[in-house]
Amino acid sequence: MAYRRSGGRVDKTRLTQVYRALQQLGITLMPAYSPQARGRSERVFRTLQDRLPHELALAGLTEMAAANRYLAERFLPAHNRRVAVPAAETGTAFVPWIGTPLAEMLCVQEERVVANDNTVRYQGRSLQLPQDPHRFHYVKVTVRVHAYPDGTLAVFHGPRCLARYSAEGVLRETSSMTRPPHTLRRARR
Repeated sequence: MAYRRSGGRVDKTRLTQVYRALQQLGITLMPAYSPQARGRSERVFRTLQDRLPHELALAGLTEMAAANRYLAERFLPAHNRRVAVPAAETGTAFVPWIGTPLAEMLCVQEERVVANDNTVRYQGRSLQLPQDPHRFHYVKVTVRVHAYPDGTLAVFHGPRCLARYSAEGVLRETSSMTRPPHTLRRARR
């Protein structure tokens, strides 16, 4: 979602990580401004929060394993019969993803400006940018830091990954670790 003040409109110029990822995936977020739209989701939550404990109590269930069985075998099938609407078309609506790896979109991405010593500061770590065959240095250039769920980091300049780091900020891989095109030409001679 984009940032939003309570009761105000969504600010599409200051994006949250979720809103940014949805945009990169080509998914349009439709904020619910009306009380009616908010009410629909609140009714579902209220149904599950108010009704479910009563259902479990009426069934005399006190153990988690028995409650989980009850949910799977009785409550959810009955609930779905009441509220489910059959699909207009048969088959699946899912399509395979082709494009940028999902890990690059579904991570935290934050912009940073490279310092005079060619480092990027990110969450208390100083990430030294290695030498690059495409550019002498990146001082004062805006780069993008990707923070992955496993704690590892990567620094990007535009679409190109400059370097990857461990969770501790130790350099693991650089863009120059792959052979640049001029070395491939030399190898063919």
